[in-house]
Parts: sequence; structure tokens; C-alpha cells
Amino acid sequence: MSHALAANRLGPFAIGAAIASSVAPLTVVTLVVSTAVAVTGLLGFPIAVITVAAILLLFVVGYLAMARHIPNAGAFYAYVAQGLGRPLGVGTSWFALATYTSFLMCCFGGFGALVQPLVSDWVGLDVPWWILALTVWVLVAVLGANEVSLSEKVLVVLVVAETILVLVYSLAIMLTAGFTFNTGALSLDNLWSPSAGVLVVIGMTAFAGVEQSVVYIEESKNPRRTIRVATYATVLVIAAVYVYASLVQISAGGPSIIEQATSQGGDLFFNQAAGILGHTAVIIGRLFLGTGLIAALIAFHNAATRYGFALGREGVLPRLFGHTTLKGAPRVASLVLSAVTAAVLVVYAVAGWDPLVQLFYLGSTTGGFAVLLLYTLTSIAVIAFFAKDARGEGVWQRLLAPLLSTGILLLLAFLAVDNLHLLFGVNPGTGPARWVPIVLLAILVGGTVWGLILKRLRPDVYAGIGRGTRSSTASGLQTIL
Repeated sequence: MSHALAANRLGPFAIGAAIASSVAPLTVVTLVVSTAVAVTGLLGFPIAVITVAAILLLFVVGYLAMARHIPNAGAFYAYVAQGLGRPLGVGTSWFALATYTSFLMCCFGGFGALVQPLVSDWVGLDVPWWILALTVWVLVAVLGANEVSLSEKVLVVLVVAETILVLVYSLAIMLTAGFTFNTGALSLDNLWSPSAGVLVVIGMTAFAGVEQSVVYIEESKNPRRTIRVATYATVLVIAAVYVYASLVQISAGGPSIIEQATSQGGDLFFNQAAGILGHTAVIIGRLFLGTGLIAALIAFHNAATRYGFALGREGVLPRLFGHTTLKGAPRVASLVLSAVTAAVLVVYAVAGWDPLVQLFYLGSTTGGFAVLLLYTLTSIAVIAFFAKDARGEGVWQRLLAPLLSTGILLLLAFLAVDNLHLLFGVNPGTGPARWVPIVLLAILVGGTVWGLILKRLRPDVYAGIGRGTRSSTASGLQTIL
């Protein structure tokens, strides 16, 4: 057994593929765009994407600056621990694990629900969604338990394939007779509406996962350059794809786009392309939507696994979680996560809950809301960290950019909380709009209390929280084992 991730394995393209896989381009273009239009009644998703991309590019200035000084696979956790205190750092680690697991489960539900009708049409069998979800669960579990280069190859193929499909279908829609661009979708007026907060928050969920570049910092080639290039390039590329595809989709819908988005949902984009490419485009689109969700599953599984590994290595979780194979795969953390996700799928199957509404939509919305809060907390931590010691960073990296991003993210967090009922489609103060914030707060508080317990009972572990390979606990493990 080892206690270090496989070093010098991933370049910018591989890490970019992992980030792009977690944001699932085809899923965003089909499901998120139609949901944004239907829920808000606004056509400004393209301008919302541009706005969110600009905010994230501002956020990562300080985020990447901190990564240069704290290389740790548990990025959010480590940064909050070093910036705002170790107890809150542990609370953040629990919060981050819950966030990534929420995204992971939503993808399992989405895959089962979306692939089920395809299997029924092709083989004539009514296979339950959870059987399909557990089938892909095996693939994710096997890839997650092995070295990252294996997952990376799969991710590259899947994300490139779905991105090409998005571009081809968008071009086909543009070739439809009478197509004209709706430039109103790019107007800033879309951002001043009462529902604009919901629109921007939905846009934020479309980028959930861009922070994962730093999660792979210990496994990257030339980390300082690789992580920076992968992060900036991926944000810019996926933003361009989102803006182009959503603008084409909204423009093609014409005056009735809101009604079409409401009635057709995720099939709207495919149906529009079918006007030129034929009905086969719908079938192929649904198939690629399924493979895109597989890519997202692998990416989120890898991210959550590395958080578990980082916590185990430092002794915050059982030390067994910090073990890796001789090739640097965090196998124990991966297998435990696979067991947890399998148990959740079994519970959903036995309870008969809807995988699309009660797993995909609930999980993705909860995850998107939670990751926005993680961005906000981390941005504050960056300011606090560099306030103690500039560490050679310029005023833009350590202060101005983090201050600007923190102010904007706090505003978005307020809008998200204020409009949570609209995001979940329920009445104010009811259902998930009520219990999701309570559960997330309980997780954060529970982790923070555990951090305080470690401070009192395990001062050696407490001293190493957020220090990664420099943790005294991790160093001790490497010496003993």
C-alpha cells in the first residue's frame, strides 16, 4: 500500500476533459437550457452563461493562486482550513463530499431514466431504470478503483464525442429554413428581471465542476502550468459551446420557445436538429446523452474519491481511506464511495421513487446550490489566507480578484437562497426549499464540530488538517507503513 496519488500522470487536456465531463456539455445544452427557459420564462440563458463564466474566471484567480501554496487533492477543504480555520475546514470537507455525492447520484438517476426508453425500443424489454443505473455503476466502480490514467482515456473519448455532437446538431439547426438569430437572448436586460437570479443560479450549476482541476494537482504534470491552463481553457471553451448551442436552440424556437421548452423538455434540442437530420438524430442524441452522463459519473466519482483520500491521509477520516495502490489509485476511498452510491440506488429502487424528478433534478439542483456556497466560502478563505502572508503573490491575485469574486458570489448566494423555491419548483418554505438548506447546514455544522473534537482529542491530527502530504499524520503513515 502507498499513501500518495500517482504523480506526473495528467496533462492539461486530460484534466480539461475531466472538468468538461463533470459539467456534461450535452446534458446542459438539452436539460439545463430547456429547464432555465421553462422555469424563468426568460430567454437570457446565453447572457447568463457569459456572466457566470466571467464570475468564475474572476474566482479562479485567487483559487489558483492558493493552489500554488497548498497542493492538496481536497481543494475546498484544504483552502478553508488554512484560510478560515481547521474546524470549519473539516465542516467544508463534509459539505464538499455531500455536494459531489449529490451530483453523482443525480447522474445515476438521469442515466437510468433516459436510457430506459432506448433499451425498451431496441430490445423490446421493459428494464427497470435502477438495473441500468447499477449496470453503469459497475463500470464507474471499476474505473474509480484503478489508476486515474484509465479513467482519463475514457473521459477524453466521451467528452469529445458529446461536444462534437452538440456542435453538429447546432449547425444543423442553423441550416433549417427561416432560421435567424435571436439577439435579444444576449441582451443585458435579461439580467434585471425578478427571475434573473434563478437564471444566473441555473447558469452556475452548468459550470459545477470547473473547480476540479485543483483536485488533480498531485497527479498532474508540471502542476503550476497544467492546472492553470486546464482551468482557464476549459471554462472558456465550454462557455463558448454553451452560448452558441443555447442561442441556436432559443432562436430556433421562435416566439413559442417557452411553450416548446415546457412541453418538450430535454428533447427540444434533438427535435430541432431532427428537422434536418431526421428522427435518427433524436435516438443518437439520447444515446450520447447517456454516455455524457457516464462521463459525468466518472468525473464526480473521481473528485469525491480524492476528497475521501485526502481526509483519510490526514487522519480526519479513518486512515484506511488514505491508502492507495502501488500505482497511486485511491482504491479504498473509491470502493467505499461505490458502496454508498449502490446503497442509495437500492433505497430508491425499493421505495419506487422517480429517478428523473426525485433523483436527477433534486440531486443536480441541490448540488448546484451547494457548490455555489462552496465557491463563496472558498473565495473568502483565499482573502483570509493571503491576509496573513502575501507569499509573493501580486495584489490582483491575493486581494482584488478575490474581493470582487466574493462580493459577487455572496450576492448570488443570497439570490439562490431567496429563490430556492423557484429552483425546486415548490411553494416558498416547503419541500426541498425548506429541508435542503437545513440538511446542508447540519452537514457543515457536524463537520465543524468533528474538527473541534479532533482539536481536543487528537491534536496531532488536528495540526495536519489541510496540509496534504505535509500533514504530520500522513508523514507518520508513510513512515510506519
